[in-house]
Amino acid sequence: MHWMEVTEESSVLTSFYNAEDESNLLLPKLPALPKNYSTTAKIFSEEKSDEIMKLLGDVRLNALVLGGSSGFIEVYAYGMYKIATVTGVAGSCLGLCFSSDLKSLSVITEVQVSPDSAPEITYFQLDTSLLSVYLPEVTRMARKFTHISTLLQYIKLSLTCMCEAWEEILMQMDSRLTKFVQEKNTTTSVQDEFMQLLLWGKASLELQALLMNQLTVKGLKKLGQSIESSYSSIQKLVISHLQSGSEALLYHLSELKGMASWKQKYESLGLDAAGIEGAITAVGSFILKANELLQVIDSSMKNFKAFFRWLYVAMLRMSEDHVLPELNKMTQKDITFVADFLTEHFNEYLKDEDDDLVSPPNTEGNQWFNFLQNSTHLKESPLLFPYYPQKSLHFVKRRMEGIIDQCLQKPADVIGKSVHQAVCMCLYKGSKSEDSTPRLFKLPFMWNDKSSNLHYVLFTMLESSLSKIYILRRHTDVSRSANNGLLSVDFGNFLNNSINESSDTGFYSCVDAHFYDDETITVVLKENAEQEGKERILAQLPLSSVYVDEDQEREFSLNSNKRLDEQSDDIPTRTVFLESQWRVLENMKAQYVAVNGIRKVSCVILRKKEGDNLHLLSRVEKIIIIQLKYLLASV
Repeated sequence: MHWMEVTEESSVLTSFYNAEDESNLLLPKLPALPKNYSTTAKIFSEEKSDEIMKLLGDVRLNALVLGGSSGFIEVYAYGMYKIATVTGVAGSCLGLCFSSDLKSLSVITEVQVSPDSAPEITYFQLDTSLLSVYLPEVTRMARKFTHISTLLQYIKLSLTCMCEAWEEILMQMDSRLTKFVQEKNTTTSVQDEFMQLLLWGKASLELQALLMNQLTVKGLKKLGQSIESSYSSIQKLVISHLQSGSEALLYHLSELKGMASWKQKYESLGLDAAGIEGAITAVGSFILKANELLQVIDSSMKNFKAFFRWLYVAMLRMSEDHVLPELNKMTQKDITFVADFLTEHFNEYLKDEDDDLVSPPNTEGNQWFNFLQNSTHLKESPLLFPYYPQKSLHFVKRRMEGIIDQCLQKPADVIGKSVHQAVCMCLYKGSKSEDSTPRLFKLPFMWNDKSSNLHYVLFTMLESSLSKIYILRRHTDVSRSANNGLLSVDFGNFLNNSINESSDTGFYSCVDAHFYDDETITVVLKENAEQEGKERILAQLPLSSVYVDEDQEREFSLNSNKRLDEQSDDIPTRTVFLESQWRVLENMKAQYVAVNGIRKVSCVILRKKEGDNLHLLSRVEKIIIIQLKYLLASV
């Protein structure tokens, strides 16, 4: 996993970064989702909405790069939406480093040649120049993808809140009827019991006991108010959340279609105007379904109010209380409303099923609908959104999501296919008995020098030249070469002057190494001398002491038919003597190092029998020892 932020500057990019996003001017702000319905909705709550908007307002492109087994690599713009899928890289990915100019991607993989042999550690440099050439277009497209992805999540959570509001209505009804269902001896359903009361004006003894003893007139009023509030919440979610989110989605897809129509700029990136048009049509169908749901909610609320008014009067009569004349009047229309409530199918619209609606909306007598059905030209017109009266809102939403995902997947495939292998270098054979240490703490280590546009790889050979650390560097532009592309570094004796200086073997072995910043490498060294109490040394290695008189250095000529460890004797070696930037880690068997040059901190993980400790060494000459488990708990 690797996170990259673009640092390249140009007049085109500067004007693009400074351009104001018109969607902020033309679209209303999305209302925050109610927190009381869903824990997942809290990411769009009032407290979190500013963070979401800040993320969407970050115009400078940054990307999350993920690698896995079977040679797949994925690039996610802003860490949210996939803009590239790379396949064909041999082996399982161990490390990634994407250059900040988007020109190339460095990859370290573990290639298993055969089941019986040790894996081979291989370095690849992939040419991603398409992303670099079309950087302004990629950035604009990625921002649109991120907006669309966020809006799809917003719509999904809005619908989740609506379903929870409806479930709340059902729970309130069920809590009153559960005991009645358990105790009644008849085979009739609750719906039949209420229907008999409506038709004949007489309730069974069980229903009468439920209404008078458990529900009560006061409880009925409270229940009615609570259910009406839930209906209003669903209605508000449709109007202020579902519709506003859908309209914003329609706006961004329309802008994306306009971008796709500019083929000179966006065709190479895989934007397909026809596919985006299909996505726009799918969103239009969803908006139509949401409007239909509003009409169903209005009708359902009328039926609900008529039912509770009728039931209230029926309970007053059962208790022989006085009924006001205005409540006693009940027209045929009111009876129809009550009957409709007893056969309510509103919940069908919120079911996540593919089955057709049992009670679809009645379109008979709708003059506009009949006009469209009878007009061949309008019925097949691409200007009109298709309507699915037989399907639920969930079905139309899933269809919309599928079409949008398919539409936005094409650029990732096209960009991924444009990536090709520029360099393949087999470094060395790995160890078959490697421990289970997380790969985060293992060499090889990769680094991108953003100022010089260079890729660096630090590694050691497992079977030979243990006293050396190897530095591979390549230009991010695959068409250019870097001086001293491969060097080995041998550390001269700077700790113990009593050791024979003319020894042919190195004085120190490199245990681990990471880049501290663009100019410095942090290394953990171990003494090679055969003496008791071999010490670990934490040191800072300036690159200026390695790359001296670059033009005069002998360049290494790689034989691509051999592994690098088989050519180690031909690699130019630079012996360095550290001066003051080192420290002996007394009684500490340092094993791995992690550093951050911006925070000026080096963290060394130790191996001890009693557990793993952490050693912090900062530039301000301050040493702290912290238990590793406490550090991880606080991160």
